[in-house]
Amino acid sequence: MTEKEFFDFIHIAENLKNNTRHSVTSTGRAESVAEHSWRVSLMALLLEDEIADVDFNKIIRMCILHDLGEAITGDIPSFLKTEADSAYEDQMVFGLMDTLPQPQRDKFKALFEEMLTLVTKEAKIYKALDKLEAVIQHNEAPISSWLPLEYELNQTYGTEEAKKADDVLQRLRLAAIEATKRKIKTECP
Repeated sequence: MTEKEFFDFIHIAENLKNNTRHSVTSTGRAESVAEHSWRVSLMALLLEDEIADVDFNKIIRMCILHDLGEAITGDIPSFLKTEADSAYEDQMVFGLMDTLPQPQRDKFKALFEEMLTLVTKEAKIYKALDKLEAVIQHNEAPISSWLPLEYELNQTYGTEEAKKADDVLQRLRLAAIEATKRKIKTECP
């Protein structure tokens, strides 16, 4: 990889620090896409000894790369994102990966394709973690930042992905639902 290829790619990825998500932090500040991706990766790292017979190196790589398209497109909340939005974001990811030299290009593209197909256990775990992190972040945010639809969404978002991923993810998702219910009960007027 040349210095130019390295810096060009990293320069575009820097937008993940600048592009904010719909979620806010516990202090009410807009969360960046990079912050979300970092915490999804940390969650995977924490579960490495909890889930057997999977490649956590691959899962962490998926978590790091999963929102790379948002460096170009920005974040669109899940409840507004269309199939066309997702297709465009995926196209941008593959285009960005095309700028990489071999062997990174083929490795990154194969990994991203695996993430999109959601066939492997690793891909299912990454996807469940991605959605779980968003729920956890909403539970940590001031409830005044929630939209009306999020009272229900925070109790359903990612439940199917957690069931498909692993019992550990399903258990964590159920605990997050309980945390959502407590938050609504204690913080709503």
